[in-house]
Amino acid sequence: MRGIRQGSWSIACVCMVLGFMLAVQFRTTQDIKGNVPFQRVEELSARLLETEQERDGLREELKLLRENTASSMGTDELRKQAGFTALEGEGIIVRMDDSTMTSKAGENPNLYLIHDDDLLRVINELRAAGAEAISVNGQRLIGTSEIRCAGPTLSVNNVRSSAPFEIRAIGEKKTLENAIKMRGGVAETLKVWGIQLETELSDNVRVPAYKGSLKFVYGHEIAEQGEAQ
Repeated sequence: MRGIRQGSWSIACVCMVLGFMLAVQFRTTQDIKGNVPFQRVEELSARLLETEQERDGLREELKLLRENTASSMGTDELRKQAGFTALEGEGIIVRMDDSTMTSKAGENPNLYLIHDDDLLRVINELRAAGAEAISVNGQRLIGTSEIRCAGPTLSVNNVRSSAPFEIRAIGEKKTLENAIKMRGGVAETLKVWGIQLETELSDNVRVPAYKGSLKFVYGHEIAEQGEAQ
């Protein structure tokens, strides 16, 4: 009988130890599971801080690059690019005049006259071909320049003029000419209506400076997106 009791006691002890071990293991697992989100938050916070520091460093580097670029270009270069300086160099002179053809019965006679979109097509081709400076009848074209019909005349920089028109462009002269005279291009299209277009290549094309005023009334300088934090 005593042996049976001793065996039962041993089994009970073993069961108690196993139960204790299972309880400890369960508790440890729960603690680990409970700590995972906090560890994840700490990890994400550290990465976020590192990313913000990297962003601030890149922002400062960008600021320095812009300042160095502006200072290296200098005021004269900026004025040249803005169109406030007269320029001279290799380029092309495009002369355009109204058609000498007589409109047929029922046709719109305006089809044989130069319009603002005709000038714009020529100018866009020159710009696409790398023109560094362009003028129309002595008016330098800049970012705010307009070309529009104004009755029987065309307005450029709010200055009216009528045909013939002389477009001067500075750039690689042969490339500029090819852009105007390419097959199916603007020259061929205007020729259908008899619009006269002649080109002259020159090593000394002069383009005047912009003579109008330039003042911003409604626009104010702000920091670019990503810098104002």
